[in-house]
Amino acid sequence: MNEKNQPIIAISTAQGVGAVGVIRISAANLKPFIVGLLQRDLLPRQASLCTLRDLGANAIDQLVAIFFQAPNSYTGEDILELQGHGGPVLLNMIVERCIEFAHQPNEQGVAILSGLRMARPGEFSERAFLNSKLDLAQAEAVMDLINASTKLAAKGAIRSLQGDFSKEINELKELLVHLRVFVEASIDFPEEEIDFIKSEQVDQEIRIIKTKLEEIILRSEQGRVLRQGINVVIAGQPNAGKSSLMNVLSGDEIAIVTNIAGTTRDVIKETISIEGVPFHISDTAGLRAQGEEPLDEVEKIGIQRAWDRIKDADVLIYLHDLTRMKDAEYVQQEGWIKSVIEEKQIDGLKILDIYNKLDIGSQEIIDELADVSALSISAKEGLGIEELRARLLNLAGWRPGNEEGLYLARQRHLDALKRVQNHVLSGVFWIKHECPPLELIAEELRLAQNCLSEITGEFSSDDLLGEIFAGFCIGK
Repeated sequence: MNEKNQPIIAISTAQGVGAVGVIRISAANLKPFIVGLLQRDLLPRQASLCTLRDLGANAIDQLVAIFFQAPNSYTGEDILELQGHGGPVLLNMIVERCIEFAHQPNEQGVAILSGLRMARPGEFSERAFLNSKLDLAQAEAVMDLINASTKLAAKGAIRSLQGDFSKEINELKELLVHLRVFVEASIDFPEEEIDFIKSEQVDQEIRIIKTKLEEIILRSEQGRVLRQGINVVIAGQPNAGKSSLMNVLSGDEIAIVTNIAGTTRDVIKETISIEGVPFHISDTAGLRAQGEEPLDEVEKIGIQRAWDRIKDADVLIYLHDLTRMKDAEYVQQEGWIKSVIEEKQIDGLKILDIYNKLDIGSQEIIDELADVSALSISAKEGLGIEELRARLLNLAGWRPGNEEGLYLARQRHLDALKRVQNHVLSGVFWIKHECPPLELIAEELRLAQNCLSEITGEFSSDDLLGEIFAGFCIGK
C-alpha cells in the first residue's frame, strides 16, 4: 500500500495532562474497524459514549466517539475521533489498543485495518490538501492559526484558512488568463484588422492587474510581519538600562534590575504585542568594548550570545546612557562597539538609537539630542515609551488602518508574488512595444500564472510539501 494511502493515527491534543485528550484515525474505510473496536456502529457526526476495552474485555477508558464519513471530513477520508480522558499514559494506551486491534485478522484472514501507523507531523493536513479539502495556502494557515502570538495574527490566520488569501490569488489568476486570451487571439488571427492587444480594454485590464497585484503584495508583506513578528534586540554597554527597558516594554518584571554592571548574563526573551503586531524582544548582556575584560567566564559567554542575537535581529535598539555622555571613556567605548556593528555588515538590520535615563540626564545633552530628533526615554519612569513603540512599528513596515482585511502570508508567498510582478511588468513592457513579440508576452503571462499556482499548491513538488508539513505539530 502506498504510504499516502495508509491509515494513520495520532494524538491531536497537546502533550501533558488535560481534562480531555483527542485521538484521530484517518483511513479510506473505517466502518468495519469502528464496529469491531467499539462493539457498535456510529452514525456520522453524532457523538456517542463508548467504552474501549482491551483484548481481555477489560475497560481501558470511557470516551466519546465521533465518526466523520468521507468525503465530509477534514482529510476527505473517513475519520474516527476519540475523545478520552487527557492523561498521557491513558492516551498512549488507547493508541496502542487501536493499532493492536487494526492488525488483528478478520474472517477472511486479512488485517481489520491493514497498515495503520502513527501519523507524521502535518500528515492529516497534507491529506486534506491532497484530497482537495484545502489548498496549500489554507493548509499553511492551519499551523499559523495554532502558532499565532497575538489576536490580530490569529484573525489574519483564520481569514487565510477560510480562503480569503486564496480567493484573491485566484481572482488575479483569472485576470491574467483573460489578458492572455487577447494576446493569443493576436497570435491565432494575425490577418484580422483588429489589433487585440492595443485595444482600450487591454489597457484597462493591465491597470487592474497591476493595481490588484500591488495591493496583494502590500497586504502579504503586512501579513508576513503578523505571522513572523519582528526580532528586536536591546543592546548597549553594561548598566545602560537594558533590563529596565525590557521590563517596561513587556509590562512585567522579567529581568533583574540592579545598579551593578553586568547583572544580565544571558539572553532574556519575551514576545510582546504592539497594536496587535508581535515583537520578539531579547535583552542581552552588556557589551564591553575593546580592552575592557568581562567580569568572568559566564559574562563572556553572555556577551558572545549578545553578538549572535544582534546578527539575527531585524531591529537593534542600541541603548545609550544619558548620564555618561560626557564620560570620555564611555564615549570611546561607544564608538568602538558601533564600529564593530558596522563591520559585521548585518543584512537588513535596522538600528534604533535610544538615549535612556531622561529623568536624571543632563538637560544640556537632552536639548542637543532633541535638535537631531533623537529619542530620549526613561525606562524607569516610562517616559518616551509610547514614542518608542511607534518607532518600532514604523521600522517593522507596519501600516495601521487595514487590520480587518489582513491575512497571514509566508515568505514563499511573497517571493512568488514578486516573481509574478516581474513577469507581468516584462509582459506589459513588450505589449507597449511597437512590434510586440506575442509569443514572448504570452509566455511571460503563463509564467506569472504558474507562480500564482505555486502559492495555492497546484504546482508543488514533494520536497516543498515535505518541508511545509514537517513544520506542523503531530496530529494536525
